[in-house]
Amino acid sequence: MGRNPELKGRAARLARLFPPGGARGQAARAPFVLLVVVLLGGGLIGLLLLNSALSEGSFQLDDLKQETKELTDEEQALQRDIDAYSAPRALQRRARELGMVPGGDPAFLAPDGSVKGSPSPAPTAVTPLVVAPEALTAPPGTDTLSTDTSGTGTSPGVAPSTTGPAGPAPGTAAGSTAATDPTPTPGR
Repeated sequence: MGRNPELKGRAARLARLFPPGGARGQAARAPFVLLVVVLLGGGLIGLLLLNSALSEGSFQLDDLKQETKELTDEEQALQRDIDAYSAPRALQRRARELGMVPGGDPAFLAPDGSVKGSPSPAPTAVTPLVVAPEALTAPPGTDTLSTDTSGTGTSPGVAPSTTGPAGPAPGTAAGSTAATDPTPTPGR
């Protein structure tokens, strides 16, 4: 028997539609194989790009976690410092350093103007010399006091006198100013 047996009926009619030879099978497979290779190559390149993008995101996430940990540690250290400075003993020590003394018994004014309670003066303490920040930054030999042009008796560079409504403070002259007797300034 030969390679092409005689076909009969319907098979013969179908065989006449196709050209003779195997070239038709080879030509139909080449574009399909090329398409499959291009799709597989594109898929592999896409996976490679996706994998590298995920790795980069993972590294950024690790860096941000490390930065968050460092900032959290810093925040906790600062909170411990605030708690230490806010403690009653630390506040009392700092107030004494600034020359503050505990207050005496208070007196209260009633709405009708009468005084309730018996006030007592605060105990006197030796006040340390505290220099104003402006005096520390001024070059030596310059006068940090300015003249008063407002007519109030004081100027921005001069502290008000220690004379109050009850007269001069104990141990001060009636007309003394910050130039002769510096007043303590609150610290931080």
